[in-house]
Amino acid sequence: MELKNLLFIPVFLAAIGFFFYNLRRILSYVKLGQPENRFDNPGERIKNVLKIGLAQSKILREPVAGFIHVSIFWGFLLFLSAIIEAIIQGFYSGFSLHFLGPLFSLITLTQDFLGLFVILAVLWALYRRFVQKVKRLDVEGHKFDAAFILCMIMGVVISMFGQNVANIIYANMQLSEWEVRPVSLWLAGIFVGDGSSASTYYEIFWWMHILIVFTFLNFLPYSKHFHVITSLPNVYFMKIGSQKYALKKLNLEDENLTQYGAADIEHLNWKQLLDGFSCTECGRCTAACPAATTGKQLSPREIIVNIRKRTEDKAPLMIAKTSEDNEEMQKTLVHNYIKDEELWACTTCMACVYECPVTIEHVDSIVDMRRNLVLNESNFPNELNVVFKNLETNGTPWAFNAQDRANWAEGLNIKTMAEDANTEYLFWVGCSGSFDARYQKVSKAFAALMQKANVDFRILGVEEQCNGDTARRLGNEYLAQMMMQANVETLNGYGVKKIVTGCPHCFNSLKNEYPQFGGNFEVLHHTELISQLLNEGKLKLKDESAKTKITYHDSCYLGRYNGVYDSPRDPLKKINGAELIEMERSKDKGFCCGAGGGRMFLEEVEGTRINVNRAEEAVKTNADTVASACPFCMTMMADGIKTLDKAEEVQVKDIAEIVLENIK
Repeated sequence: MELKNLLFIPVFLAAIGFFFYNLRRILSYVKLGQPENRFDNPGERIKNVLKIGLAQSKILREPVAGFIHVSIFWGFLLFLSAIIEAIIQGFYSGFSLHFLGPLFSLITLTQDFLGLFVILAVLWALYRRFVQKVKRLDVEGHKFDAAFILCMIMGVVISMFGQNVANIIYANMQLSEWEVRPVSLWLAGIFVGDGSSASTYYEIFWWMHILIVFTFLNFLPYSKHFHVITSLPNVYFMKIGSQKYALKKLNLEDENLTQYGAADIEHLNWKQLLDGFSCTECGRCTAACPAATTGKQLSPREIIVNIRKRTEDKAPLMIAKTSEDNEEMQKTLVHNYIKDEELWACTTCMACVYECPVTIEHVDSIVDMRRNLVLNESNFPNELNVVFKNLETNGTPWAFNAQDRANWAEGLNIKTMAEDANTEYLFWVGCSGSFDARYQKVSKAFAALMQKANVDFRILGVEEQCNGDTARRLGNEYLAQMMMQANVETLNGYGVKKIVTGCPHCFNSLKNEYPQFGGNFEVLHHTELISQLLNEGKLKLKDESAKTKITYHDSCYLGRYNGVYDSPRDPLKKINGAELIEMERSKDKGFCCGAGGGRMFLEEVEGTRINVNRAEEAVKTNADTVASACPFCMTMMADGIKTLDKAEEVQVKDIAEIVLENIK
């Protein structure tokens, strides 16, 4: 055994031992979280890992940065063969992968060209961060970490090339059997010299390679780049299926339950703690966040980063069973690490979750912390006192009389379920469609379309109440569940199978969250049914219509939450004389109107108004009509356009109204 091997073995054992010590330490922190079953449906989970984790589909949503990251990611993955070869050489100096034959040719060729590519990608990444200073990357405290890791990656590649070049020079510019290294051969031609010293240079580069790899490995647990280890597991354990964007149900029937939601890390589930250690701090979530974009205190990135910071601060004390009198133990995640104002600024639009390349679930953590504020601390904005009281007494967020819920339908020959429950569809009208003077027109328009198409439908009338979305996302889980359970009892009592609604918030709750309470229905958004009726020829458009330019505003709860992008657009595309113009931020990159997550009932006191930001974008399209498919969006867009003094030039209409105006 050579001296090199004798030196390498203790270095290897120390490096690997320290890495696994840190891995075990962090795993012990994550295990402090509440239990959560994320082990179901392994087939779908593996598919997500292949698509999102390995194919980097979310990373590539931002093409330039995505291309850089994919280059480094795949380059580094393929360099594992060189790293493994070098490590084995630490135990046996003469080891080589050349025994793989033709596969060795592919490996060496790939290493050579990708090595060059990774160096260029790292230089490009450094340029974007330190010269171009991309806003989401230009964050104090993150710069050293990023620079150090990027330099480590470059060091691994350079030391690999150094070994290859020294070997080639030592062999008198001859490659070994099956070896294909055009870049290394070209570099050797530049640095060719005394072959006797090449072996010394090889050993220098080999040790450089090994020490950089071990340094990189053991820096990861103390760095935001620990996502190199945790990102694939985090993707594997993401929420899937119909529950992907549904909030978790609290077991309020548990008599031992004293903590509602999350005040500190031990109240979050283990996946939420893993999210903290998986955050790449890339800032894509914050760049997409409507609250952050318009100057609010909320930064989804900082929410997750602070969960990790709190975990690192408190978890060791919890494991050591430190006294509650300890100053650090007396702090909490909410208030000490995350401000109340940050939590209340969230519109739950899901843009942060959609953009996150490692599938972090920001909204779930934010709502869990809201639940703590509302149910444990009774600490929430004053405006919500009225909202919660109205929901409890009137079954609607507004102070309307519940007995007036069906007044909009007077004279329209629409039956209630109480009058005749034998029907195909229940039209779930929603609070806005029932009480808001502007959106009552939409309810009437959609009802008229169904009647023209001979759709058999009923309404609940006074038996309908708020679907519970507003209360649930504001953190009042108790009130939300009370309304949801009552609604499910009513719907199941009538044997309802199919529901159609014009409100995306009702749509999402009824479709994705009511199954938690025994309500399993086929739920359609009204744009889906309208599109279906047009395609079946049950509704026919006029041959000619007045020329108009229309831009469509995507509802977050219809689009990102449920993937409904085409059905609102298809009818608009079919209208003769209509030109559909897309806003710059549209479909799954659409910008929130600012009303979700209960923000409809809260004043914006920081920064600029979200709805005005979105209205400006709509006005820039030069469209004369903004099409909407959501009552909240309609209100916010109309208010935004009015604020811009464009109300006489630009109208806001629901898809149902536009179609009704253009059918025969």
